[in-house]
Amino acid sequence: MKLGEVERLRGELAGFVADVFGSVPRRDQRRWGECYLRGLMLDGRRKSIQPMAERLPDGNMQALQQFVNQSPWDWLPVRRRIAERLCEAIRPEVWVVDDVSFPKCGTASAGVARQYCGALGKRANCQVAVSVHAATDTASCPLEWELFLPEEWTHDNGRRRRAGIPEEVGHVSKTRLALGLLDRLAGQGLSVPVIVADAGYGRSVSFRLALEERGWSYVVAVDPKEIARPADAEPYQPAYGGLGPPTLPRYREVPRPLPGLVAEAAVFEEVTWRQGSKGTMTSHFAVLQVRPSGKEACRTAQEQAGGRSRWDGVLPLRTLLVEQPEEAEEPTGYWMTNFPATTAITDLVRWAKMRWRIEHDYRELKHGLGLDHFEGRTWRGWHHHVTLVTAAQAFLTLRRLDPKAQTPASPSTRSSTSFRTC
Repeated sequence: MKLGEVERLRGELAGFVADVFGSVPRRDQRRWGECYLRGLMLDGRRKSIQPMAERLPDGNMQALQQFVNQSPWDWLPVRRRIAERLCEAIRPEVWVVDDVSFPKCGTASAGVARQYCGALGKRANCQVAVSVHAATDTASCPLEWELFLPEEWTHDNGRRRRAGIPEEVGHVSKTRLALGLLDRLAGQGLSVPVIVADAGYGRSVSFRLALEERGWSYVVAVDPKEIARPADAEPYQPAYGGLGPPTLPRYREVPRPLPGLVAEAAVFEEVTWRQGSKGTMTSHFAVLQVRPSGKEACRTAQEQAGGRSRWDGVLPLRTLLVEQPEEAEEPTGYWMTNFPATTAITDLVRWAKMRWRIEHDYRELKHGLGLDHFEGRTWRGWHHHVTLVTAAQAFLTLRRLDPKAQTPASPSTRSSTSFRTC
């Protein structure tokens, strides 16, 4: 936005800040929060504190630094209120679980380590954060964040102290972080829609099982290397040989990677799931039932039965959604879901494909609102910054949804990556 546009929104923005930052106790803190949001929305190549302060007529670099990096205000109630407002306005069909990386130099920033960096497509020095986004085909916004702490940070007390990492924070897998964020959102009383995730999360059988144990529905991408058996496979009980413990039930068929099962049983049909900027989005999909049969699937089945000796050998059925475009020689996408195979294929496809919306989020969050421009190094500063960026995008999203608001087209509809945020 140009400075004049931002200034004209100050009254509306002040009302938004008074609501979502109502848990922040001091008036001056809320004032600097509103100032920071204006800096994020204002045009400029860099959205770190110094250049934002220089562009704002009331900008104060020292005050903004203190507000973001040192001030002890709690970011969780702020995100809670943002989530309440966004879920009420968007009425999301899905919550998308994802992670995003921030390339970094040096080793001092909280959670930085050499790990896979999606922003660069390779292993590099970076931070990684897990996020949950509310989405429909027409709107989306992040609801929750957590910074991933690599294992190398667990016992480096000096490094942890300098980065301000709380004592109770340790190394937790990304799937467990995601479950924690989902539990936090559900604990607010928000209605949990369909959970969507890429194969980084979907390949974890324990993650899928945890969603099922909570009573939640999911459509998650899986790796084609995952092994399974056909739906009609049945275990048998081998004869006892008379020595050692009783033999367990087993299957005669060996499990196979998903492409082999699809080639045998899948029947593809054309499905259109939404209108894209270049026309209707159409491809060919098939739905079939399989019995996931990897080590983790067998172990969890035994645990659910009450132990290895009590397991009847039956692996649970799950529904597999497969995509194979007409011009492709083999499938290009696989999704596992706990919806029954009788679910309308158009619904399964729409939910699976709705993950595209977070690409819009990241373009706006990064290129328009400076999500990855934070230059601080502390745990508190990082969480404050992403909360403020989330608030800025929430404000813009609510304006786009308001039929009375004069808001230019969403940045996701523009071809250039250099765009205004509203």
